[in-house]
Amino acid sequence: MKTLVICSGGLDSVTLAHKVAAERTLTRLVSFDYGQRHKKELDSARACAARFGVPHDIIDISAVGRLLSGSALTSGEPVPEGHYAEDTMRVTVVPNRNAIMLAIAFGIAAAEQAEAVAAAVHGGDHFIYPDCRPDFIEAFEAMQRHALEGLATIALYTPFVRLSKADIVREGARLGVPFAETWSCYQGGERHCGRCGTCVERREAFHLAGVEDPTPYEDPHFWIEACREHQAGQPA
Repeated sequence: MKTLVICSGGLDSVTLAHKVAAERTLTRLVSFDYGQRHKKELDSARACAARFGVPHDIIDISAVGRLLSGSALTSGEPVPEGHYAEDTMRVTVVPNRNAIMLAIAFGIAAAEQAEAVAAAVHGGDHFIYPDCRPDFIEAFEAMQRHALEGLATIALYTPFVRLSKADIVREGARLGVPFAETWSCYQGGERHCGRCGTCVERREAFHLAGVEDPTPYEDPHFWIEACREHQAGQPA
């Protein structure tokens, strides 16, 4: 099945690209510049496309991103530190981001006669991002069937939607993903900060998966206390 992958350059989407390349026909990677402070992730997406020798498009929607204000990813507001599941991480939500990106990707897929669009949304995001939940995925795919009726039939492939980040790490290890060549940190510095929600989630996922984490972090131990505090705050 000819499949286009939305690839940010993060661990999840790069693992998805490897999965599609192994199990389907990977036609191209599509990435988005929406004015994110961690634009460095796009270098990892570019490297992933080069590994597979497929076209890679970085679509500039930064003008739209500037209007999606209020997120720490697109404004000057500090990125919160701590566990990803904490309520403080809501400040990293970019309104309607996945819906916007998916709509564009489906248009590209229809134009090039691809059969599926793959996105790496996953279960670990459910509490924070409404456009990463199974209900959204099902509704979006239904909407696209109507939008492209008579023009194209394109499936939305989201194999990670009910998986944890640790599950994705295990799958990436099975597929031989070069994890060191993926980028997660929302700070976008020279190295992963080790303190933002995505860094904590990334480090915890490798630990839970029993897979060695090759990522250099500015603070490689912060995740332990962040996870401890998160667990302490959960209902008994």
